[in-house]
Amino acid sequence: MLYRHTVGDVMTEDVVTFRPDTPLPEVAALMDANDIVAAPVVDDDGAPVGVVSASDVLRHETGMPDPQGQDGDDERSWGKARARTAGALMSSPVFTARADWTIPRVARELRRRHVKQLPVVDDDGLLTGIVTRSDLLDVFIRSDAEIRDEVEQDVLGDILGLDEDTVAVEVRDGVVTLRGDVPEARLVPVVVGLCQGIDGVAAVEAHLAAARAG
Repeated sequence: MLYRHTVGDVMTEDVVTFRPDTPLPEVAALMDANDIVAAPVVDDDGAPVGVVSASDVLRHETGMPDPQGQDGDDERSWGKARARTAGALMSSPVFTARADWTIPRVARELRRRHVKQLPVVDDDGLLTGIVTRSDLLDVFIRSDAEIRDEVEQDVLGDILGLDEDTVAVEVRDGVVTLRGDVPEARLVPVVVGLCQGIDGVAAVEAHLAAARAG
């Protein structure tokens, strides 16, 4: 059967985290050492309570409410500029994702929240990983060979039960081209739809016809 990737497949499980009382010099040093732009702040149980970003650290380092010095009358922004711990600097509440979410679902959530990453939590609300925009892109940057194998094995073989070599499959730059015969004309849109649902497929060009009865 077709397998659709989920957040659990692409998320990073080894996550750099901070505690609310982590001093800012330690926050800045760890973010720099691990080359990350944001990290969750977790409580004693491991549940995310906020997120500290590189821009938050920059606000603190510049002593301004934001890197451009805008929103100067915003007491919350000025409070971040005066912060001394991750808890005082973090953005809260924190928006989270679940490991069983599909890739399209988390992509929509990232866009809706205007963020580049989301902490991933389990049923108890405890941190299990983090998913980023680049993680999602990796799903769609697949080799043509991987896509072709999935079309041949999962769509044509396992789902439709077609004999091998009944339909020739070519994949170039994510574009799937199908040539051959299918048992019935009504299967043509089914094949196309299944192929379009495969991660990494950019388009499907079907040159298929109903096989003539012998």
